[in-house]
Order: sequence, then C-alpha cells, then structure tokens
Amino acid sequence: MAKILCVLYDDPVDGYPSAYARDDLPHIDHYPGGQTLPTPKGIDFTPGQLLGSVSGELGLRSFLESQGHTLVVTSDKDREGSVFDQELVDADVVISQPFWPAYLTAERIARAPKLKLAITAGIGSDHVDLDAAIAHNITVAEVTYCNSISVAEHVAMMILSLVRNYLPSYETVLKGGWNIADCVSRSYDLEGMHVGTVAAGRIGLGVLRRLHPFDVHLHYTDRYRLPREVEEELNLTFHESAAAMVPHCDVVTINAPLHPETEGMFNDTLIGTMKRGAYLINTARAKIADRDAVVRALESGQLAGYAGDVWFPQPAPADHPWRTMPHHGMTPHISGSSLSAQARYAAGTREILECWLDGTPIRDEYLIVEKGNLAGTGAHSYSVK
Repeated sequence: MAKILCVLYDDPVDGYPSAYARDDLPHIDHYPGGQTLPTPKGIDFTPGQLLGSVSGELGLRSFLESQGHTLVVTSDKDREGSVFDQELVDADVVISQPFWPAYLTAERIARAPKLKLAITAGIGSDHVDLDAAIAHNITVAEVTYCNSISVAEHVAMMILSLVRNYLPSYETVLKGGWNIADCVSRSYDLEGMHVGTVAAGRIGLGVLRRLHPFDVHLHYTDRYRLPREVEEELNLTFHESAAAMVPHCDVVTINAPLHPETEGMFNDTLIGTMKRGAYLINTARAKIADRDAVVRALESGQLAGYAGDVWFPQPAPADHPWRTMPHHGMTPHISGSSLSAQARYAAGTREILECWLDGTPIRDEYLIVEKGNLAGTGAHSYSVK
C-alpha cells in the first residue's frame, strides 16, 4: 500500500464553503487542439467546489482509502520541522500545487528514499529539483493544459487592468472619491499597441488568441516557431529571442517555464531595452524576472506597470517589495486555480494516480521526468543542468 503526501493551501479564513456563487460549471470535453480533459475512472467530488485547499483534498480521500492507501494532507511545508518534512521520509507519492508549492529540493529528495512519484496538481514542475528526480529515478508528472486557458484569461485581464488603470480607479470608488482626472491620467487604450509574449506554448498562444480581437499588433518569441497558418491567422511577428522582441512592444507577457535559460531573464539590462512606459506581465514564474530590477524600473518610470501572480518564495513574505512597489497589479498565485481549473487538475491528479497505482502508462503529455530522463512535455519544455 502507498502513502500519498498532499500539500495544499489553507482553507478560507471564514471556513470551508458551504455554498458557492454558481451552481455548476460549463461543460468542456477537450482543450484547443483536441487534447481531451482528464479521464479518470471516477471522481468523488462535485465540479465547481473548492478542491485545492486542505479540506478539499483534491477529492482523493475516499478513492485512496477505499484501496487501503494512506493520504496525508497538510498546508504546513516551509518551517523547520514542518508536517511536510516529517511525513516525507516514508512517502511514496508527493502531490502539490504551483500556487502553494512543496519545494522538493535535492536535500529533501535525499531524505525520502521511498519517493517514486511527484505530481503537480496544475502545470509547472519547477518546484521539483528535476536533476535530483532524474538521479533518484522519480517520476514527475503534471496535469498538462488543465489551467492553461485559466492563466491566459488572467493575463488578458491583467493587461487591460494595467493599461486602463483599472485598479487605482476602483480604489477611488472604495474610498468615496470621484476625481476622474486622477483615474484617467494613466489610462490608455490597448487598441493599436504592440503586444509580445515570451513563449507561445499553450498559455502564450491562448493569450495571443484572446488579444487578437482587440486590434493590437501581436509578437512572439519561442524556441519552437508556430505553424505558418497560425502566424497568418493571428498576424503574428516572430522574433528569434526575447532580446530581439521586447524593444518593439508596449506590453510584454511572460509565459515561459522556469529553467536555467530563463531564470533572471528580465534584469536591468533587458528591461532597459524596452520602450519607456511599457507594461510587463508575469504569470509564469517569479524568478524569470529580477525582483529588484522590476522595482527599480517601476520607480524610475521605465515600466509603466507590472502585474502577475507569481512570487518567490511562495507564499511571499509580508515585506516582499512587490507588495508595495508603485503601479503594480499583483495577486497571490491564483491565475490557474479558479474553481473551473480545480475540477480539471483534481481529475487529472486522480488519473495520474490511477495509472501509477495500476502500473499502466501515464499519458505522455503529463510526463516531465520518467525512467531517469526528461520525458513527454518535460523534454519539450525543460532543460536540466
């Protein structure tokens, strides 16, 4: 029998919900491009409920315990002597989310001799030391595409929020004010702007498709060029690198995985080549942008705004400078954890567990590391040291 250790974010401060704003979710059976949604043998949860917090348990408890497995769920992961560290020593499987990552460092992996599977309930497995996972023959899997469109929608929202100066205008209302001049003095139309994405995979392409109707000029850079018909459909301009693209853009959105080639990419030098007054959106990973370079650029006016929902570490400390820097639109890491997305990544997590427990192949698109090598989506998206 297996021990599954699941690390999830805390329940709402007022307690686990007894009711929800909506009664159901729209029916979706496939993603753009045709990949089907997760197909577990069954689910033990109601789609649209809060599954990603501790009490939600990703809907896994009855499924696992009915087969004699042990499920441990905690949010306690970072302090010395955390529940995560205590339970990890004899865990067979670790599950965590990008929004509340259980950082599986090389040191932690070395203290977990039974660990055979690390699942990301979501997308993006950079919180796992992939080199150590390869060395210890640990399978790493994630629920590819489960929240890509969720994040793409969040990016579009953040772009409009910054460009139209929405958040300060909303604050004016909350404070009982009505000074229109203050609200519009930093408000522009998105129409006609040049918008570029660093990476055009599932999320980046989703962003481009959502912005196309706004009559903007669309740019992208990626290690893999998109098909010609997609470039023509969306009137895209391809650039060989981020450095070549960003000087042309009024808005840049980062949608790349974190790996050695992208870590620290948006530093003082690269941001300094952007148009003065450009906007930078980062829902990918915080370490792709230099924390203090972003603060300096906002304070100097080189950037007109920065928005995103990724931080390092996560959760971010109360004194993190991105909480108080000017002209930002930061959120906690929520872009991929809508109730709609949770239903998909909970189902996908169960599908991966069913395959692993039954000894059947895990979908290739879910795989990041398998049999001591990058595999599936991991081979496409990541590089190792």
